[in-house]
Amino acid sequence: MYLDKKNILIVGLAKTGISTIKYLSKLGANIIVNDIKKEEDLKEILCELKSINNIKYILGYHPQNIDNIDLVVVSPGVPLDLDFILKIKNKKIDLIGEVELSYRINNNPYIIGITGTNGKTTTTSLTYEIFKKGMKDAYKVGNIGNPIIDTVETVNKDSVLIAELSSFQLESINSFRPNISVILNITEDHLNRHKTMENYINAKFNIFKNQTKDDFVILNYDDFSIRELESKINSNIIYFSTKEKLDRGIYLEEDNIIINLDKKINLINKNKLTLKGEHNIQNAMASILISYIYGIDISDIKYVLENFSGVEHRQELVADIKGIKFINDSKATNPDSTIKALNSYNEKIILILGGMDKGTNFDEVLEVAKKNVKGLILLGETKDKINSIAIKKGFTNIKIVNNMNEAVLNSYKMAEKGDIVLLSPACASWDMYKSFEVRGKDFKENVYNIK
Repeated sequence: MYLDKKNILIVGLAKTGISTIKYLSKLGANIIVNDIKKEEDLKEILCELKSINNIKYILGYHPQNIDNIDLVVVSPGVPLDLDFILKIKNKKIDLIGEVELSYRINNNPYIIGITGTNGKTTTTSLTYEIFKKGMKDAYKVGNIGNPIIDTVETVNKDSVLIAELSSFQLESINSFRPNISVILNITEDHLNRHKTMENYINAKFNIFKNQTKDDFVILNYDDFSIRELESKINSNIIYFSTKEKLDRGIYLEEDNIIINLDKKINLINKNKLTLKGEHNIQNAMASILISYIYGIDISDIKYVLENFSGVEHRQELVADIKGIKFINDSKATNPDSTIKALNSYNEKIILILGGMDKGTNFDEVLEVAKKNVKGLILLGETKDKINSIAIKKGFTNIKIVNNMNEAVLNSYKMAEKGDIVLLSPACASWDMYKSFEVRGKDFKENVYNIK
């Protein structure tokens, strides 16, 4: 892809935007950077980019004149229905994201793309650990926090990119084609951005749109909305299921995980997995299929499944204080993810809920919470919305707080020996924090202060 002297507009100064700017500057492109934030709000980022000469900034507003633009690279956080973006599309200017750009200029690595509403980070991390155990030149990239473009100068045809891909990233692909694609599940999320479930689902389904009969797509057989995709898919479909025995795929039989492809393999008993909960069995099954298809040795797959410790901010045990376990599940940014967390425990729970309102419904998560949640701590933009639903559901032990310090202190007061304090917000973090990671770290720091 020839980019020297090309006029390239970068929209959005998030992490992927910074990485894209740095790489394109090395190729000799003329870079125009646009962000709706003003200069005073971007001081730290602008300082990081101050050594780059071939760059022009348009900050605080969108550019009016786009006549001489050759290519637009949009950050995942920028909605594609903005008037400014629609104007670019109408002018037939090539508009892509960092994932698509990286694909066009990379050195032909093997690509594994993993998406789904929940479980992406766990599945991506588990798969990466299996590949590293198998002595492969693997890279964990994408929505997990490592822009793919940062690997372009390093990878080659013997490398493997294991990419977590969000709906925002998949919205802006054109020719991107993974060798193996995975859709773990689809539940309601990001409706404030996508507006409808149909738009959200279509963005997720972009992951396999360019695949051919030489590629593979791994799908959740237990998710009916995904199973109905068969007629739209050109690649080889392989299913995983925790509920049904499959003629071709991976499934549970008397608690054993069975691979049934070219031959039948009794791989491992589900109770030997370090990750707990049915959702994590599904995540593990997806990772197993990816690794098996690629050719990782069965012994390496089993070793990692028995020793993988999980990822930070995903049902992470922070501390046990006087018999009360504090669990950090800050990565639960939608109700379905919190439901999965609640179903992983039999103990009584003090649940910390709330955050940015993405337009989702909290009825189901609160219905599930009635089983073993003895107290609710509510914070963030959605606290009043959740509170009104919780009262209708019969909850009486509810505390509304202003910050994480108050949340942790009040949850500790509510809890008794043998209980779990679970931060599983069912909401995005952006009303109070830069990211779910920052939210999780704030929770952990406040727990450590108690300890």
